[in-house]
Amino acid sequence: MSEMNEPTDIKFNSPTKGKTGFAEVIYDLADYMEANPKEKYRLTIGTDSRTNNLENNHQVDLVTAIVIHRQGRGGRYFWRRERKNNIYTLRQKIYEETNLSLAMAQKLLNGINKYLEANKNNPIHKQPKYELEIHVDIGQEGPTREMIKEIVGMVNGFGFSARTKPESYAASKVADKYT
Repeated sequence: MSEMNEPTDIKFNSPTKGKTGFAEVIYDLADYMEANPKEKYRLTIGTDSRTNNLENNHQVDLVTAIVIHRQGRGGRYFWRRERKNNIYTLRQKIYEETNLSLAMAQKLLNGINKYLEANKNNPIHKQPKYELEIHVDIGQEGPTREMIKEIVGMVNGFGFSARTKPESYAASKVADKYT
């Protein structure tokens, strides 16, 4: 493993690995893709939240999920929870979810690309191909439909593809499971 200069305080949970650090998430994702480098991979990041109006702090528990899908052949995921105060509106909550996903995507992309670049001349490391998508917990049904254009535009403006419900499984299924 090469040394990485990534945030060490970010901890994730994994159904198969238990608690793990950010660097281990990077290594696991890269190893998973390198194990079958000719396969197609979809790396998705999504955040969902639940409001806890405890003591009028307007707390929101936000869960961010990172999902790697070897298309047609399974996948794995990691998730983390954080709590924010003073989230008063649905719009604020959706923007906070999207911002967390975008920040995580940038960190993750940077980490994976550093790892793959550092190992590109090592014959046991193959260069896999993957797509990265941001999954947002908004859709045509319900009050978030009015936000689709602006949130998708924001994600696209950062250079990422956006998926909304019902295609946004990283947010609406995986992250939602832990909110």
